[in-house]
Amino acid sequence: QVQLVESGGGLVQPGGSLRLSCAASGSIFSINVLGWYRQVPGKQRELVAAITSGGFTNYADSVKGRFTISRDNGKNTVLLQMNSLKPEDTAVYYCNALLVITGSSSSRAYWGQGTQVTVSS
Repeated sequence: QVQLVESGGGLVQPGGSLRLSCAASGSIFSINVLGWYRQVPGKQRELVAAITSGGFTNYADSVKGRFTISRDNGKNTVLLQMNSLKPEDTAVYYCNALLVITGSSSSRAYWGQGTQVTVSS
C-alpha cells in the first residue's frame, strides 16, 4: 500500500557532497515524520536526521552542521543534503516514514529499501 523509493547514493571522496531523496507513494493520508537512518554491517541502525510535518528537525550529533534534512509535504518527499562527508559516514542509508494510511486511525513506520553511500578516496 505504501512505497518509499530512495535515490542519490553512491561513491564520493572525503569532503564531498551527496544528496539523498526519498519519495513516498500509495494510500497515504498523512505523514507525521520523515527521517533517514543508516546502518553498517555489525552495528545497529541509527537515526541520522528526522523532520516533522511542521518542520521540526532532529540530527545525530555526528552529522550536525554537515547534513540538512528537508521535506516537500505536497510531494511526500524528503531530502538529505550531505556535505563535508567523512569515511565514517559510509553506510546503507534508509528512508523512514511514520505515516497514516487512508482509512486508518493510527500511524505506523515504513522503510525504504536502502541506498549505499560510500565515502572513500
